[in-house]
Parts: sequence; C-alpha cells; structure tokens
Amino acid sequence: MDTVGPWSLVRFAHVAGAALWVGGQLALSLVILPLARRMLAPEAKDRFTAEAGRRFGMLTGAVFLPVQLGTGWAMAWHKGVTWASLAEPGYGRTLATKLALFVLVMLAAAGHGIAHSKGRTDLARSLAVVSLVGSLGVVLLATALPAS
Repeated sequence: MDTVGPWSLVRFAHVAGAALWVGGQLALSLVILPLARRMLAPEAKDRFTAEAGRRFGMLTGAVFLPVQLGTGWAMAWHKGVTWASLAEPGYGRTLATKLALFVLVMLAAAGHGIAHSKGRTDLARSLAVVSLVGSLGVVLLATALPAS
C-alpha cells in the first residue's frame, strides 16, 4: 500500500484551497446572497453582503492566495516546469493558460471588491460573474493536467 508522501499533501492543499475558493464563490452567489436579498431589510442586506464580501476577501488574501501560490509554485518546481516549457504543447500550454486565467480571475475579484466599495453595483456584479466563471475555467484546466 502506498503512503501519503509530501507531494500528495502539497497537491491536497492546492486542491482544497481551490475548492474553498470556488465553493465559497458558489455558496455566496447561489445561496447566501439571494437569501439575504429576499429575507433582509435593504439596510441590513447591504451591511450583511458588504461584510460577507469583506470577510471572503480577507480569507482570500490571508489564506487562499498564499496557499495557491506556494503550492502551485512548489508543484511546478517539482515537475520541472520552466518558463520555456510553458510554451510547449500539452502540459506546458495548459498550465500557462490556467495561470493566465487565474491572474484574470484574481484581477476580476479585486475589481469586484473595489467596484462594490465605490457603490458601482452593476460593475461589481459583472466582475463577480467573471470571477466565478473564470474560476470554474481554472478548475476545468486543472483537471486536464496530469497528477504526476
């Protein structure tokens, strides 16, 4: 029977972080915020949604990003990924596409927070959708990468 090695734990942390990020976006978007809009008075809804978003943003900055960046870099190093290999067909291009989409997702998420804080609700909502759809794309691309 194989034992769980350190690289399995690194991969687990990476996948768990991604699941937390995407699952959190889905839970907020599909469950928590619609209920808040329907059940809370306008002032309470606005305060609740702002605080939920702020807390999710803090969790992202304090936990998700460091874990994803650290474990992602470690796995790429372990696999021998170089800047040049990111241009090669197959694994390299898939990883490069995943990384580019991840950067766009993070920019959209940051833009969402800024737009929301400035009261630009329509822009904030659009950027939230872009971030969520992009996050699902990152997960899809991740499933195309071989584990070894």
